[in-house]
Amino acid sequence: MTAPAASNAASIAAHRRSVLLTEVGLLVMALIWGLNFAVLKYGTTVVEPIAYNAIRMAVGTIVLLGLAVAIAPIPSRPDIGRLMLLGILGHGVYQGLFINGLALTRAGTAALVVAASPAVIAIVGRAYGVERISQRAVMGIGMSFIGIAVVVLGSARSDASGDAHVLGDLLILRSVVAWAFYTTFLRDFTKRIEGVHIAAWTLLGGTLPILVVAAPALARTDFAAITPLTWGAVLYSGIGAIGLAYLFWYRGVRVIGSTRTAMFAQLQPAIALLAAWPLLGERPTVWQVTGSVAVMGGLLLTRSDQSAEPAHGE
Repeated sequence: MTAPAASNAASIAAHRRSVLLTEVGLLVMALIWGLNFAVLKYGTTVVEPIAYNAIRMAVGTIVLLGLAVAIAPIPSRPDIGRLMLLGILGHGVYQGLFINGLALTRAGTAALVVAASPAVIAIVGRAYGVERISQRAVMGIGMSFIGIAVVVLGSARSDASGDAHVLGDLLILRSVVAWAFYTTFLRDFTKRIEGVHIAAWTLLGGTLPILVVAAPALARTDFAAITPLTWGAVLYSGIGAIGLAYLFWYRGVRVIGSTRTAMFAQLQPAIALLAAWPLLGERPTVWQVTGSVAVMGGLLLTRSDQSAEPAHGE
């Protein structure tokens, strides 16, 4: 084998290892986020949703900023400013809509609605010319939307709280749209800035307005009455779900593209449904199971389509 051929083979092997490690990290991310629905649902029954969200986001911001400064070069001031502005959309708007929606609906249902994110990201990415979508991927996206529609319909028919559940589902769906635009706009930053800095500065940009909005709720919170279990939930959802999991997400966007990265988020529904049953007593409904099958089918169909790559090279 000639030197150029050997070098090319080594480069291909290194890329495959990088992709494999990235996908393993994304599986861990899906596990963390899947369990987090039950954790957040519990936390928002003890502390006002907006206050709980502000506390966990503040914890995540402190941890990530400390980690970012310690292990990676600090971005330029203009880039920090742009990242913080994007963070208002990707963390401020997204988290505000998400946490209030979760408080109104079931944890498992919320996870299924969030699973629509790959479809929405693919559509936004296609509109901005950064993703290409094949016919197989379109079929997978369509199956995902059908699954979400089944879940929302089931929420409306579930019980006397059906209207509140649907409102919660719709708030979460709006948060997914915010996240889709955020992920698409963030793509260029992932190519030149370390993921830990992207996570830290965008989270800071989103946390500051959340703290302002949550100030009255925080003032009403009796911190002395918060139990160790609740503080544990805050740490899990702040450090694990916001800190560690977001690092895996940003690496995925850089290495395999935003649409394929988002596909791993579709593993959350099954994890969330299984976790909410013993932890919250939320027995899965026929609607949820049916919707979950459609969503997971969409994931498998799209994931098997290797042409669903970013339109621009990594």
